[in-house]
Amino acid sequence: MYQYYSASDFYKHKLGTKIYKLSLDAGCTCPTRDGTKGTDGCIFCSAAGSGDFAAPRILTVTQQIEAAKLLVRQKNKTGRYIAYFQNFTNTYGNPDELEAKYREALAAPDIAGISIATRPDCLESGILERIARLSSMAFVSIELGLQTANEQTALYIRRGYGNSIYDDALRRIHEACSEIHVVTHVIFGLPGETDADMLATVKHCADAGSDGIKMTVLHILRGTALAGEYEAGTFRCMGMESYFDVVSRSLELLPPRTVIHRLTGDGPKKLLIAPLWTAEKHVVHNAMLRWFDEHNVVQGRMYQNSSN
Repeated sequence: MYQYYSASDFYKHKLGTKIYKLSLDAGCTCPTRDGTKGTDGCIFCSAAGSGDFAAPRILTVTQQIEAAKLLVRQKNKTGRYIAYFQNFTNTYGNPDELEAKYREALAAPDIAGISIATRPDCLESGILERIARLSSMAFVSIELGLQTANEQTALYIRRGYGNSIYDDALRRIHEACSEIHVVTHVIFGLPGETDADMLATVKHCADAGSDGIKMTVLHILRGTALAGEYEAGTFRCMGMESYFDVVSRSLELLPPRTVIHRLTGDGPKKLLIAPLWTAEKHVVHNAMLRWFDEHNVVQGRMYQNSSN
């Protein structure tokens, strides 16, 4: 029976308290949108650039944090927060301005650290050095969007970089500061991919040295290029139990101390076309845990010191 470390337990061990993440917008764009590598973004990405749950970018970082706190205040009466720069590519811009926003977030009350979502091809040495310095004063995580290790699928989804760029980014982050916690995003159910492709992606993350992983099934959102292809019937979405099966087999491929930051994701309901079984995240999560229990494949345990 495989044993994994949950994000909740990891944060409690690392930061000593319950943690909630506050979704923020640093005002960035993306090289696949501004003309550098394209103008339409990744094929599955909504107009909000994965920031559908983030606070409005017209607010200051401090104002965004306070607005986001209100949404989880009833859930987090005694814990602290991670300021999560989620929308678009949060290392893609003026390094001075970005560092100022990171520091503003860290200076806010009850903020235990920051998480910075970005692309592996947008981690120039200048911005990485700044992030490394910040990690000496607070918890810092960098989240990298890999999605797939299949190079042909990467071209299809308009990712805009090869696997070697991801591998190099992980190496450079760990060399810059071993304390930076690196999380990799992967998507299961991309058109044309087999179970073997999905498992190969997870194996690639493990071999490259990712500290944590976020898994989700592919969501079809209104207004995306992928929505048109889905509605034309060119591919089908992954079923719930098929997804659970791939997730369970993926966990077995990860090193024992890999932190599982997400077992399933949820797209914004107002945009979600398919798969509709993902609409209620807590329902899916509970169904997954029951499925794991029935199949005797996973058991969570507390994150512990490496000496234990």
